[in-house]
Amino acid sequence: MKRIFVLLSLCVVSMTQFAQTASDFVDAANRGNAIAQYNLGLCYVNGHGVSKNSSMAVYWYRKAAEQGYANAQYNLGLCYYDGDGVSQNNSTAVYWYRKAAEQGCVMGQYALGVCYDNGYGVSKNLSTAVYWYRKAAEQGYADAQYNLGSCYERGEGVPQDYSTTVYWWQKAAEQGDVRAQHGLGVCYANAHGVSQNFSTAAYWFRKAAEQGEDAAQYDLGCCYYNGAGIPQDYSTAAYWYRKAANQGYAAAQFNLGVCYYNGQGVPIDYSLARFWIREAAKKGNQKAIDFCRNEGW
Repeated sequence: MKRIFVLLSLCVVSMTQFAQTASDFVDAANRGNAIAQYNLGLCYVNGHGVSKNSSMAVYWYRKAAEQGYANAQYNLGLCYYDGDGVSQNNSTAVYWYRKAAEQGCVMGQYALGVCYDNGYGVSKNLSTAVYWYRKAAEQGYADAQYNLGSCYERGEGVPQDYSTTVYWWQKAAEQGDVRAQHGLGVCYANAHGVSQNFSTAAYWFRKAAEQGEDAAQYDLGCCYYNGAGIPQDYSTAAYWYRKAANQGYAAAQFNLGVCYYNGQGVPIDYSLARFWIREAAKKGNQKAIDFCRNEGW
C-alpha cells in the first residue's frame, strides 16, 4: 500500500508556515482542538517546527482520532500498518481505517479495501474489498479505480466483466495511473471489453511507457515492430525494447537481441545480440533459451 498521509484538514499550511505556527498548534491541541491535534501530528511526521518524532505523531493523531476526526483516524491506521511510531499491528490499522472509511474518508476506504483484498488484519473477503474499493473509486481515487477494475478483470469478489474493467481503468488512466494505462492498452489490443483497436492500444501503451512502465515499453516496442496501430518502425521498436530491457524485462531483452542479430532498427551486432538474448535466457525466457541452444551460446 502506498504510504500517503492525508493532508486535507482546514489548517493545512506551507512548510514555512508550519514552522511558524507549530507552537499555535500545540496550544490549540492542548485545549482539545482535533484539527490542531491532527496538524501537530503532521508537524512531527515532517519535522515542521518540531523535531521529527513518529511516536509523538502517533500521540497527537490518536488524540484527534478519538474525537472522530477522519483524517487522523486514517493516518493513525497507517502508522499501525507500517509500524511507524507504534508497534506494527494490522488489526489495529483496520480498526482505524474502518472508522475513517465509515465517515467517507477516501484513503480509509481504499486502505480498508486493500486489507480485505489481502487478508491484512482481517479475514480475506474479496466481496468486501470490492465494496470499499467502489466507495473510494466513486470519489475519484485512481488507485481504487484501478483495483476495482482489476477485480472485475479477474472475477474476484464480482463476476468477471471486462467492460466494467475498461470503465474503471479508463477513469484511473485519465488521471495518469500507469497500471491502468497499460492495462487499458492490453484491453484494446486483445478486445477485452472493447472492440479491438491497435491505435488506441498504442496510445495507452505510450502513456504508460513514457512514465517508465517496462511492460508498456515492451508492448509499445511490439506495436512499432509489427506496425500494429502505428507505422512499422524497427528503429523506434528497438528504442522501446531497450528502455524495457534496461529495466530487466526479459521479453524486451530477447526482442532487442533479435533486433541486433537481424539488423532491424540497429546495426547487426552479434556481440550485443548474444548479450541481450543471454540476459533474457538467465531470467527463464523460453524463446531466449531455445535461441541460445540453437546458436550454441
